[in-house]
Amino acid sequence: MTQDKLFLLNQLTAEDAQTLSRLMVDNQERFARFFPMTLAQNQSEEASKAFILLKNIEFEYKSEFTFALRKSVDSIVCGLIIIKNIDREKSRAEIAYCIGEKYTGRGWTSRAVTQISQFAFEELQLKTLEILVHESNYASIRVAEKCGFTHTKVLKAEHTPPNEKPLDMQLYELSREE
Repeated sequence: MTQDKLFLLNQLTAEDAQTLSRLMVDNQERFARFFPMTLAQNQSEEASKAFILLKNIEFEYKSEFTFALRKSVDSIVCGLIIIKNIDREKSRAEIAYCIGEKYTGRGWTSRAVTQISQFAFEELQLKTLEILVHESNYASIRVAEKCGFTHTKVLKAEHTPPNEKPLDMQLYELSREE
């Protein structure tokens, strides 16, 4: 899809299975609360191969778009940016993202979310994008705000992490300028 001097943002390939699995396993604690299903589906290289196959089928059918955020130098997967919960009738979708701890603080996630937002508006013709974030995730809130998303409301009991009670989530939205 696109290239930055330091990172690439493009579709997952079968060759990514090893580094995707390594990303998930190495960041297990970091991803367990808000990315439990993705984490569970990538606990081994074989599991990641199946995950990538599924994500590429979803990509082909335009039902969900999972992009790899990877280092430019060696193409190692260091994060994921996902356009999901696409509602064509309402012309809106959610953007979800995660990045490995050792890659935080570089601005990659913010730049990737900005690029994915442009893709969603221009290529998918969506009008509104959403980011759901827990109030404790300050880094994710900063990403949403840096990318122009505005806090619109609290969604009560919106997300239930494994072995926890449902959590309220903050809804951030970005609308396409006509």
